[in-house]
Amino acid sequence: MSHALVEPLPHADPAAAARALVDGVERVVRGRRAAVELLVTAVLARGHVLVEDVPGSGKTTLATAFAASLGADCGRVQATADLLPADVTGSGIWDPASGGFRFVPGPVFAPVVLVDELNRTSPRTQSAFLEAMEERAVTVDGVRHRLPDPFVLVATQNPVEQHGTYPLPEGQLDRFAVRIVLGPVTEDVERQVLREQLAGNRPERLTPVLDLADLLRLQEATAAVHVADATLDLAVRLCRATRTDARIRLGAGTRAALTLVRCAQARALLGGRDHVLPEDVQALVVPVLAHRLVPGDGHGLVAEDGAAARTLTQERLAAGVLQHVPVDLRR
Repeated sequence: MSHALVEPLPHADPAAAARALVDGVERVVRGRRAAVELLVTAVLARGHVLVEDVPGSGKTTLATAFAASLGADCGRVQATADLLPADVTGSGIWDPASGGFRFVPGPVFAPVVLVDELNRTSPRTQSAFLEAMEERAVTVDGVRHRLPDPFVLVATQNPVEQHGTYPLPEGQLDRFAVRIVLGPVTEDVERQVLREQLAGNRPERLTPVLDLADLLRLQEATAAVHVADATLDLAVRLCRATRTDARIRLGAGTRAALTLVRCAQARALLGGRDHVLPEDVQALVVPVLAHRLVPGDGHGLVAEDGAAARTLTQERLAAGVLQHVPVDLRR
């Protein structure tokens, strides 16, 4: 089977450019159009992405194909229990020539950063990502260093094998714009992936369809998509509903509402519209809000199933809130 490479495609139309990026990633990530669109949606909204699934499901391929489609450097961090914050941010080393310390940047100083199995590193090292994700900067030895712009962090975690892992704290989960659960592919798609991989169709062989400057322009175009009062109100009511639901111990905060609106703007842009529809907000409730919810006791969590059961419960709770918050267009 042919493994045609992606050709550069400059686009004046933001929607066409965004779809070209989705198509570029999908040249390698087969059968997961919805996941690729969700990744691009989060990035257009200047957000970070948590990808959750079992080993070998394509989590790393999704991130590296995205970076390759932008022609961007991809910083790679393999999270382990002995990973230190300096291994992520970088550190000062003694420079005999200058007689002082010289800062050597870590892997986080890349436009696209992939953190494999983030939940395998200690809370101390997990905290090293917080400043980077929220402020797009890191502070080392009292000196603040700006990260590249754009800056995207894609982290993966395995929800099944929990031996030797550290659950991500709610504050860190809240920094991820979306959580993507890949799920299985069909038999035909799996066969196609195997054939193309054998033929050499890998992320590193992709030709970029856009560059980082194009991505910045797309992010600016996304921020300019119009949000009507009624649509904004829907996002607010959905998030507030998670805080009053008796089944939910900790609901989605104001940051979640802002992220929901920004992602809805990105979804509208991908759809070729200059305004957000209520359907854009509704379609993103589960991927944007579910990982931020902390279920109350006795609402479907099975201790021995661990993170997998928690994810399923969170998604059900988010979907349930969606069912009980109607669209009101009177505003």
